[in-house]
Amino acid sequence: MSQESQTGQVIRGTGVVAGLAYGAARWVGRTEQPDGTDSSDGPAVGAAPGTPPSEEQLERDRERFTAAAATVAGRLDQRASQSTGVSAEVLSANAVLVRDRGWAKAVVKELKKGLAVEAATVAATETFVAMFAKVGGRQAERITDLRDICARVVAELRGLPEPGIPEFDEPGVLLADDLAPADTAGLDPEKVLGIVTEHGGPTSHTAIIARQLGIPCVVAASGLTGARDGALVLVDGGAGTVTVDPHEGPASAAAAADKKLRTKAAGWSGPAVLADGHPVRLLANVQDAGSAEAAAAGPAGGIGLFRTELAFLDRPTEPTPDEQAELYARVLGAFPDARVVTRTLDAGSDKPLAFAGMTREDNPALGVRGIRVDLLDRGLVDRQLDALAEAGRRVGGAQSAPWVMAPMIATVDEARDFSHRCRERGLTPGIMVEVPSVAVTVDRFLPYVDFLSIGTNDLTQYVMAADRMSSDLAALTDPWQPAVLRLIRAVAEAASSAPDGRTVPVGVCGEAAADPNLACVLLGLGVSSLSAATAALPFVGAALAEVTLEECRGLAAAALDCDTAREARDAVLARRA
Repeated sequence: MSQESQTGQVIRGTGVVAGLAYGAARWVGRTEQPDGTDSSDGPAVGAAPGTPPSEEQLERDRERFTAAAATVAGRLDQRASQSTGVSAEVLSANAVLVRDRGWAKAVVKELKKGLAVEAATVAATETFVAMFAKVGGRQAERITDLRDICARVVAELRGLPEPGIPEFDEPGVLLADDLAPADTAGLDPEKVLGIVTEHGGPTSHTAIIARQLGIPCVVAASGLTGARDGALVLVDGGAGTVTVDPHEGPASAAAAADKKLRTKAAGWSGPAVLADGHPVRLLANVQDAGSAEAAAAGPAGGIGLFRTELAFLDRPTEPTPDEQAELYARVLGAFPDARVVTRTLDAGSDKPLAFAGMTREDNPALGVRGIRVDLLDRGLVDRQLDALAEAGRRVGGAQSAPWVMAPMIATVDEARDFSHRCRERGLTPGIMVEVPSVAVTVDRFLPYVDFLSIGTNDLTQYVMAADRMSSDLAALTDPWQPAVLRLIRAVAEAASSAPDGRTVPVGVCGEAAADPNLACVLLGLGVSSLSAATAALPFVGAALAEVTLEECRGLAAAALDCDTAREARDAVLARRA
């Protein structure tokens, strides 16, 4: 929705990366899909089926598709090797998608109908698009990926430049209906001052990578087409607003103030301490050894979430325990004297593992994912735990008993079983709090674990019964939802006085921890550690340095006394102004 204000048209969306961006709007149109028209640049790509091809023609066309797909996959792999963190994960995942044998078989099926290779590529893609749309959930988000890789392969077939975001002549604000993850991963934060999309949600790839790059970002901005290309816009990633043609004086002043804040963040080098001297454990989210080493070079006090899926996604077969141990040892070794929390495979849903026997599900977000992979192959997690234990022995020191947590735990039996498997290997067990059943009965889980980590992305999705990938429901999947904050407070209070007298550490490793204002609220709710993308840590650390623990508790109380996410965010912003 949009409204008029004295400073111009204000378009409201969901802010996912705090900060201001002021500059000329640069629109990125929808990725062009072949439409069946002839082009002087190449053959018709959307022609109707014709005469079935000869075996020789079929083989030539199949080889053309295979070669084009291999070229595109190679480019994505190269870009992944030059990236770190979520960017590398997204690019690698899309390279795997390009190489998908099911897609290649579907293309051959269309070729046999007499379609040109470009048209067959599009037709095969749309078959999968329809399938993913029907499944919904995380699979539906892959539609953007599918159409993006299709456009890239078709461009390669036609000898045209690979589609994507054009070069910026000067710094500006990127506006788009939606962005392909592969494009978002390649953005230059020196040129792209801000990102606004009409679709997407707080946990979309665009939002996650924008956080990693530190680019102010607003998603689900309905009515964004009201901003014309070239218009001056002021993006407020904290408030979730886009002001079109604002008064130049106030907008410039606001941008200058934000620049000052960014300068302060750039000068913050840790450790994280509140204004009253209260220490805060501020950790990094990483995906591989490269991102762990990059985090170690910055202000991170350790690793709060090591996502291990990347070692598995591009593998047709399971990595051996020794291969895994080598990878894990490099990650643990990046912080030899600090806490490193490893999450066992959160596979399934949008990250299926071919060798684990996973199949497409009607509702993958509620299906076989996370610890539920035990239902298909219990040995998969056991071998991962063996490898992690071996990595701890290799590194030694603080990592001799690595911290490890299981995702998607839903029952006490699952927690008890996982804890036993960890302890018999000398590992320190924990669980993720992302299924509401854990949050509301957390006292029953505490006797079996040494720590808890709240995954706000999924916890919000399940509490609000709203698909985190749906742009239409972005307001519901906002981690500022008071219902979610109340559950976090309940978990933290229970963990502060476990039944056996212990105080069990409670961290937040979801994207909520990357929001400087929400980070203050989380500490006020009783959370003991925060883990976010490395690029977000200086902003969070600088914000924490300006508040006391008592002020954090006041901010938390203000947020809890609201009925909507927007009201909670505005209440905290008003108190911090």
